[in-house]
Amino acid sequence: MKTLLTATAWTGLALMATPTLAQTELTYMMWGDPPELAVWQEIVREFEAAHPDIKVSVEVSDWNSYWDRLRVTTVGGNPPDIFAMDAPIYPDWQSRGSLLDLTPYLEAEPEVLDGVYPGPLSAYQLTEGTFGLPRDFQTIVLYYNKAMFDEAGIGYPDDSWTLDDLRAAAAALTVDKDGDGQTDQWGLSVELLDMEPMWGAVVYGHGGAPISEDHTRTLLAEGPAADAWSYLAGLYLEDGSIMSEEDLESYGWDGFLAGGAAMTFSGHWVVPAYNDLPFEWEVAPFPAGPAKRATLVNSAGIVGSAATEHPDEVWQFIKFVISEAGQSKLTELGFAIPVLEKVATGPVYLEQAARGDHEVFLDALAYAHTKPSFRGYEEWSAIVGEELSMVWTGEKSIEDALADIPPAADEVLAANQ
Repeated sequence: MKTLLTATAWTGLALMATPTLAQTELTYMMWGDPPELAVWQEIVREFEAAHPDIKVSVEVSDWNSYWDRLRVTTVGGNPPDIFAMDAPIYPDWQSRGSLLDLTPYLEAEPEVLDGVYPGPLSAYQLTEGTFGLPRDFQTIVLYYNKAMFDEAGIGYPDDSWTLDDLRAAAAALTVDKDGDGQTDQWGLSVELLDMEPMWGAVVYGHGGAPISEDHTRTLLAEGPAADAWSYLAGLYLEDGSIMSEEDLESYGWDGFLAGGAAMTFSGHWVVPAYNDLPFEWEVAPFPAGPAKRATLVNSAGIVGSAATEHPDEVWQFIKFVISEAGQSKLTELGFAIPVLEKVATGPVYLEQAARGDHEVFLDALAYAHTKPSFRGYEEWSAIVGEELSMVWTGEKSIEDALADIPPAADEVLAANQ
């Protein structure tokens, strides 16, 4: 999952909590934005106060730089002791022997997982063992601009909305305001290459699935999933209700934030940026499909390096991050939802100062599908994304793309069994 990021990397920032010389030094590498540093500084300070023999240095980079640096340091034999992980690619990192096996620690202290949401946790529980834990999670919901709905005389989205309601509203909210033949306001601003923001939920909502449960077959073109793509093509190609990639680029890649779109689908990670918007907005559940209501849940994880010289100290830090104290501090960021139910259902999360109905994100867990996580995910998703990109630019029909995706994608799956 991606937070709103800048192009600059902030590295080598040692967040030291005490002046006492520590016996063990750990490095924690993660992606993030400058506002996250202050909160992580507090987390490290609290951890070091409880563990004065351990010092933790935090290195924070933007999303793209983070993965580049992590790959280079890992291949070079100098990985950080602890690092952040995106759940879908976690099995790939585990299969390379890069991750510390936490199974022995969890067997000794099973109570550490008490109260952790099972959905986000399940992505890290492999047949080989548990090599990481969820740090926080995201569910995808619908954001809407109240003023644009009021101007169009359309009722606000709520839990009665279906995908048909979404399409009708998006069409009505797509407007050429100055009559020059060009759209000035769109119904939806959303990215349609990766499954997380929208298309995954639409596929599940139609009764389909992106991939088989055993991760051996790509199902995007089969049965109800094909109907989902007809719906999405209608929204984008026929109605013109979704901003194109060119339009998104001109609006800074977030048309809702820029005031160019009435709705968007996203996770809680955008709340800090949206909090200061000059217009009123709110969130609603993901609209129900013809088969059911669905959305996706994804998590950022925290893992240890298999190459660390200090596995016991790494475990102590990971354990602290998912503790009530650690989760409460993380929640202050406003970027995500805590994985500890006690914190997520308490005032620290539900009564945070940031705008929006935060309970809508929690309620979404009841109908959320965990974003698929499997070996070969990056290559598989790249194949899917490249084909879809040609559909949305008009270079290929949705039918041709759906015919071409499964054979190529299934080759990747077969090679990673």
